[in-house]
Amino acid sequence: MNKLITAGLALVIALFAASSVLFVVDQRQFGVVYALGQIKRVVTEPGLYVKLPPPFQNVRFVDKRLLMLDSQDNETMLTAEKQRVVIDWYVRWRISDPQAYIRNVGTDETAGSNQLLRVVRNAFQEEINKYTVRELLSGKREALMQNVKAEVVQAVQGGKTWGVEIVDVRITRADYAEAITESVYRRMQAERERVANELRSTGTAEGEKIRADADRQRDITVAEAYRDAQRVKGEGDAEATRIYGDSFGKSPQFANFYRGLEAYRKSFENKNDVMVVDPASNDFFKSLRQGGAAVGGN
Repeated sequence: MNKLITAGLALVIALFAASSVLFVVDQRQFGVVYALGQIKRVVTEPGLYVKLPPPFQNVRFVDKRLLMLDSQDNETMLTAEKQRVVIDWYVRWRISDPQAYIRNVGTDETAGSNQLLRVVRNAFQEEINKYTVRELLSGKREALMQNVKAEVVQAVQGGKTWGVEIVDVRITRADYAEAITESVYRRMQAERERVANELRSTGTAEGEKIRADADRQRDITVAEAYRDAQRVKGEGDAEATRIYGDSFGKSPQFANFYRGLEAYRKSFENKNDVMVVDPASNDFFKSLRQGGAAVGGN
């Protein structure tokens, strides 16, 4: 029993000793070995490694993966035309030299993100001052991002190098500041209303032109039809007169009698008219008193 306890204690001591001198570096990390607060060596390859037990040596791990930094505020920036805009962006970066990074930036990724955030924001502000809003939304946007990346790279590699690599800088959104968005929308609405009113005015003018042309064509058509009708009517009246003349020339008595009947018909056409005459002493009624022969005799 005592031997079993002793063996167990020996195993625990051995595991404790092994854990204090052995460490594993993951493929996603750098292993930084410290000796009395100073960096002794940097392990870049994954595997199992040996070090001195604390407090002689300690190990700290630094992420070697590709990291993402996003814009974290809505601070406005001024364009070349003095318009306030809000830019959303992101930066992809990684720690390339752990020793330089720890000495000049910090011991974790948060320290690098905080300092990089300030540098990227300043670079964007400086570059956006050179562009208009239209250019931010056009083909010059790519050039702006390249310029910002170049400035950030210069900042982290010039002088005391940060030990980081800037992989990419991108703009995800460029918009007017909230304070002026409403006024911009009002201007856009006014412009659209102006265009709509202009189109309506043009349409109304075209409609009036079409209606006037249609009225003119109608008047011309009606006038031509009336002219043709009058011509046909005149021709018909002339033909009727000719026929009447031929007929009446053959029988003058019948002509006089027919004219008398026509005169009677027109005189008594309206039933409400009243005529007070003496048929016996008026030549107008001879045809009625004596018949057609009396008319023909006169």
